[in-house]
Amino acid sequence: MENLLSIITFLPLAAALILAAFLRGDDEAAQRNAKWLALIATSVTFLVSLFLLAGFDPADTGFQFVEERDWLLGLKYKMGVDGISILFVMLTTFLMPLTIAACWEVKTRVKEYMIALLVLETLMLGVFCALDLVLFYLFFEGGLIPMFLIIGIWGGQNRIYAAFKFFLYTFLGSVLMLVAMVAMFFDAGTTDIPSLLNHNFGSEEITVLGIHVVGGMQTLMWLAFFASFAVKMPMWPVHTWLPDAHVQAPTAGSVVLAAILLKMGGYGFLRFSLPMFPVASDLLAPLVLWMSAIAIVYTSLVALAQTDMKKLIAYSSVAHMGYVTAGIFSINQQGIDGAIFQMISHGFISGALFLCVGVIYDRMHTREIDAYGGLVNRMPAYALIFMLFTMANVGLPGTSGFVGEFLTLMGMFQANTWVAAIATTGVILSAAYALWLYRRVVMGDLIKESLKSITDMTRRERAIFAPLVVMTLLLGVYPSLVTDIIGPSTEALISDHQTALLEADTRLARAGD
Repeated sequence: MENLLSIITFLPLAAALILAAFLRGDDEAAQRNAKWLALIATSVTFLVSLFLLAGFDPADTGFQFVEERDWLLGLKYKMGVDGISILFVMLTTFLMPLTIAACWEVKTRVKEYMIALLVLETLMLGVFCALDLVLFYLFFEGGLIPMFLIIGIWGGQNRIYAAFKFFLYTFLGSVLMLVAMVAMFFDAGTTDIPSLLNHNFGSEEITVLGIHVVGGMQTLMWLAFFASFAVKMPMWPVHTWLPDAHVQAPTAGSVVLAAILLKMGGYGFLRFSLPMFPVASDLLAPLVLWMSAIAIVYTSLVALAQTDMKKLIAYSSVAHMGYVTAGIFSINQQGIDGAIFQMISHGFISGALFLCVGVIYDRMHTREIDAYGGLVNRMPAYALIFMLFTMANVGLPGTSGFVGEFLTLMGMFQANTWVAAIATTGVILSAAYALWLYRRVVMGDLIKESLKSITDMTRRERAIFAPLVVMTLLLGVYPSLVTDIIGPSTEALISDHQTALLEADTRLARAGD
């Protein structure tokens, strides 16, 4: 189908414009109409994206469904997907209808809330489809605005602080990326991403402000992109904005933030850092591996000390993203396959865990772990669902969480056995904090009076969890659904990376002669 990517990307935006232009009033009927229109728009977007998946050829490692037309001041509007990006598009379109369905209890500024979520979906899809630097940057940075509003308007008591912290951290990192993009344009003469993937950015040692830079311009550009993507992941030590953002964000905001927005950092490493700056990536990979190992252990220990459920799951997300960055910078097939698999899997699992918190928060209006206990006595269906995703988060075999962690650890072991050994302790620590959380919230006797009238999950809530349960178990027992799609593109990425390193070594040898 022609223009399929543009249809998928801008369909939610079209629904947002319809909501803004035609829906009037804030009565109960108007609120219900806003929710239904958003749900229908996101559901249709997912159904259309299935045509994208059905027509995708995994054996073709190039970009497919490419759309290109003149846009602005000589710039091109160019979209396309490959084996790495298509699954992030599918993850986004799959999760957004579930996120909208989870907002059914929202009563304040419903129309604006739906508009913010729909605009956010368009901007997130644009990041994964853009094949032009300027277009990518506009989508990448544009996503900050609706998320800033979602946290700042519909968030908790300390929402303004959390919203500004989220915005400033992520925006400041991206300013350096913009500087690097301008330098790339002047060096290569184009903003076309496929052309830049084949361009040789200088790797000869240079001196900047009296400092000798090994890897030359590549190292400087790599560091500039790293500043943006590391904050977005987020990596230790620039992760402190995430727990605050999660705690203050409404349930839908937390789901989108954990399940999709964090993945933009990992996607950026795969799309830009590894293929465009191979010498710098090889040079700085040990740094990233050790930072990832520290992140896994440190944030897992911090998670053990939390009293707020959302904060615990937020620190858990940082630890799991540590496996992703370590897998990517292992720069081997298992590591990168595992990192992509872990990101997709984490989208389902972390999204479901934040929805689990939302279910009991809607009833009790507190996220404090000590406020609960013995919920299994009143909420058996909830206890079962929460247990499944707790086990998936730990990495229980048979769930998607196991496959991602196992593959990334295999990749890490090939790259650095000490990093792999330290990262493996994260598996034990994740079992400690996740099972301890489950024990305190769900198990035991129902002692607290306030919990004795709590009701189990409604049909709507069970319907939201059903697709997430299916995907978590399906990918756990049949991971080739993902690995068959990403495998050829990952193999091509590693092969191109190794070729670029050999060419750089040859150039340096000639220069030495």
